[in-house]
Amino acid sequence: MAGASKTRDRILDISLIMFNDRGEPNVTTNHIADELEISPGNLYYHFRNKDDIVEHLFARYEARIDQVLIVPDERLPNLEDIWLQLHLAFETMWEFRFIYRDLVDLISRNRKLRMHFSRIVKRATQNAIDVLKGLTEAEIMRASRDEIIATANNITLVATFWLSFNTVRSGMLEKGNEDLTHGIHQVMMLIAPFLRDAERLHLNNLAHAYVD
Repeated sequence: MAGASKTRDRILDISLIMFNDRGEPNVTTNHIADELEISPGNLYYHFRNKDDIVEHLFARYEARIDQVLIVPDERLPNLEDIWLQLHLAFETMWEFRFIYRDLVDLISRNRKLRMHFSRIVKRATQNAIDVLKGLTEAEIMRASRDEIIATANNITLVATFWLSFNTVRSGMLEKGNEDLTHGIHQVMMLIAPFLRDAERLHLNNLAHAYVD
């Protein structure tokens, strides 16, 4: 059993690398089996098909992102909390970037993934609303209820499609940490207009130190 579990993990680990590097539509189960130097039959013993592999990788991603989307419950949030949460979220998105690169294709052909990703989007948006409400209560920012909801939706929108946007804009595939830092900076700039003067200056100092 331990050997079977190890083989399953290897299949998932290699599949993730190949999906990220080549794009999920361009990788077949035969490609994965060849990379692992196992027979296709051995791979099918562990997973029914490629969609089964994708669903297991998505479950890994979902577990990781759920751990990130947690608002401090013992105190009101601050700007550093947002920086950290965004950094962890973008790191997770980068680790499973094939999901975002091929998002529309994946969710259009797999109802289960569509439902689960919809749940993640709703939770991410609610998380952003809760954080922005906390910043308002802490008098770090000034924003109405409608402005908070609209900004939370914009944060989710930018974060979800940042890698695709940056690829189209630059005309090349993702560049790793540079993509992450600029994506985080872009999200934080959505909050900047609502910050009080001192916090806005603090944010800009953080941003310059982070991106430069």
